[in-house]
Amino acid sequence: MPGPLSHIRVLELSRVLAGPWAAQNLADLGAEVIKIERPGIGDDTRKWGPPFLKDEAGAETAETAYYLSANRGKKSVTVDLATLRGQELVRLLARQCDVVIENFRVGGSARFGLDYESLAPTNPGLVYCSITGFGQDGPYKDRGGYDYIIQAMGGLMSITGERDDKGGGPQKVGLAISDLFTGMYATVAINAALVHRERTGAGQYIDLALLDSTAAMLSMMATNYFASGTAPGRMGHAHPNVAPYQLFETADKPIVVAIGNDGQFARLCAAIGEPALAQDPRFSTNADRVANRDALAQVLATALGRRSGTEWLAAFAEAIIPCGPVNSIAQVFDDPQIRHRGMKVELPHATAGTVAQSGSPMRLSATPVSYTHAAPVLGEHTDQVLADRLGMSADAIEALRADGVI
Repeated sequence: MPGPLSHIRVLELSRVLAGPWAAQNLADLGAEVIKIERPGIGDDTRKWGPPFLKDEAGAETAETAYYLSANRGKKSVTVDLATLRGQELVRLLARQCDVVIENFRVGGSARFGLDYESLAPTNPGLVYCSITGFGQDGPYKDRGGYDYIIQAMGGLMSITGERDDKGGGPQKVGLAISDLFTGMYATVAINAALVHRERTGAGQYIDLALLDSTAAMLSMMATNYFASGTAPGRMGHAHPNVAPYQLFETADKPIVVAIGNDGQFARLCAAIGEPALAQDPRFSTNADRVANRDALAQVLATALGRRSGTEWLAAFAEAIIPCGPVNSIAQVFDDPQIRHRGMKVELPHATAGTVAQSGSPMRLSATPVSYTHAAPVLGEHTDQVLADRLGMSADAIEALRADGVI
């Protein structure tokens, strides 16, 4: 069955992660995504290896795992935007597209005549999404934005890591989370703009910034600050508002226990053989437990250290106590729930046969996501797109290639 966006065509002028992640979401939902890349070079992440994809014989290819992670289902078209003819080709493609996604620095797309103001007059229904580090205005607008910098500036690193009194310091999240936040917000904003267009016929411009997205995702931590006047700090594995809600060492491995209400806490106390803890005035309510979190953690750590993690996880699951193991990525994709949900997908690839990657979590009952192919090799669809979308002959395409335009 066609995806919910099967009637939508997207022109992607972005690279690295935030823009490509948004475009990949749209492709999963059925949109045709035409990704413009620089001839011979392509998206920056085509060089971000190792690891590199192996072909069916086990030999390394030039395809990086990083690029593969954010570009499935797209068509790669190589065009040199430094040439006037290349700029014109992309403008012609933009006339036939519903969405443009770009992540040039502020003013960068205008240099090529590919900004919203240049494209909208010939395509008034165009939804145009610009993604930058800091947005289209403000004192930082001309700065380049990189995820690590944004995690630092956006407050994430101030709340990530162990407490200072335990030897901690600021830590970044283990992946490019600010880029991914922004890619997800871009997906939402683009779809909202498409709904508006269906109602009114009018397109619009979307201005998304990595720093804004990261500040928005501070969510309850920002509200904790606004409500208390005190900026939250690093708490390691603890939760600022709930206790116990943290990692505990068992006899053989760490596990996570996440208690969200007094009933769960009472069941936890019974499961560890300490039912009286639930009536201890230091721990009887969540507010009491938060105020006395260190004392509570010591009691629980002693109890949990008496048995293995596997034993505790089984006992807690039976008692309906929220808990979980600390899985490696290998263990994640071997987990029976992840396997059942089909979160590892195998997709056809032009040079490697098939590629494994994590799939989309979006589950739509009537119009499910679909996967056509893995991330394309550089320029894989150039001839096809120029012929199908612009009606160019094989000779005309070869002439462009000879001139270095594609």
